[in-house]
Amino acid sequence: MKKILSIDGGGIRGIIPGQVLVALEEKLQVRTGNPQARIADYFDFFAGTSTGGILTCISLCPSNGDPTKARFSAKEAVDLYVENGKEIFDVSMWQNIHSGFGTMDEKYNASALESLLEGYFGDLRLSQLLKPCLIPAYDIERRVSHFFAQHDFAQKGNGGDFLVRDVCRATSAAPTYFEAALVRSCSGISYPLVDGGVFANNPALCAYSEVRNAVGKPSAKDMFIVSIGTGSEHTPYRYPNAKDWGAIGWIRPVIDIMMAGASETTDYHLKKIFSAGGHGDNYVRIQPSRMGNANLEMDDARQPNIQALVEVGIETAQNCSQELDRIVEVLLQSSDPVEYALPLYTINESR
Repeated sequence: MKKILSIDGGGIRGIIPGQVLVALEEKLQVRTGNPQARIADYFDFFAGTSTGGILTCISLCPSNGDPTKARFSAKEAVDLYVENGKEIFDVSMWQNIHSGFGTMDEKYNASALESLLEGYFGDLRLSQLLKPCLIPAYDIERRVSHFFAQHDFAQKGNGGDFLVRDVCRATSAAPTYFEAALVRSCSGISYPLVDGGVFANNPALCAYSEVRNAVGKPSAKDMFIVSIGTGSEHTPYRYPNAKDWGAIGWIRPVIDIMMAGASETTDYHLKKIFSAGGHGDNYVRIQPSRMGNANLEMDDARQPNIQALVEVGIETAQNCSQELDRIVEVLLQSSDPVEYALPLYTINESR
């Protein structure tokens, strides 16, 4: 059984899946009697988009003392947002005026996010992460999807390797919020990239496809996917207002609709894939049943909203407690790590 963890994008709403992972990690610690148990110890493959990509990379960051162990706990991962969200999404009045509130230039300066990422990862490379993982971004010049894959290093050497901080910056470069990221592979090739949420805000289907092409060609019956969302409630756009919108009016709504639609489509197809063979229990989708007092905007990092998102995450974990217990039991079943053959799938130029 190949155990896969997938985390959606959603900006500051990444606090929600982060809190669910805190609860899951605590259950693993209690069940194993090991207070040092980490999420990275029990999943074979990880996928994350945007904020989910950042949480993925933090979870897979190796310890300085032991490169086979995770450096950060789930609590330390989510604290990137809980403690620093206001700094990441800080905007001055001048920046608001200069950017036309995000319509003529990026809304936020990325320097605060870049500084935090450097603090977490330093010069750590993608190939040094603990487990195979897939982090989506989109190449705006080549006009192709770009998948950062930890296991690509085995096939492409430095051409498939990147600094982890650059991977996180690229996958979270949400259009209108942050400027596009220009990152270089360790072989010196430049890639101008934006947020992977523009096509794979929920990367679970990408993870399924990647593992499906691993050694042994595992199918749905051989996989166990845990997919965690950042909130399923969406702001309605009323027809009387939307029917007369032009390019400026549609900027933010179309990004929101595109990301939400991509996540929902992925969930729909994975349910079909797993249920078709009678293995519906092998796919678990965790989403908040309600957003409570939390604002749906993915950049609302005011302290009251951060606290509201923490509460939504805790409540979601409590409501899914029995499901989390079942996940723990599956994770504790012994399995071999995912292995990749050369070559089992065609690698796009963007990879």
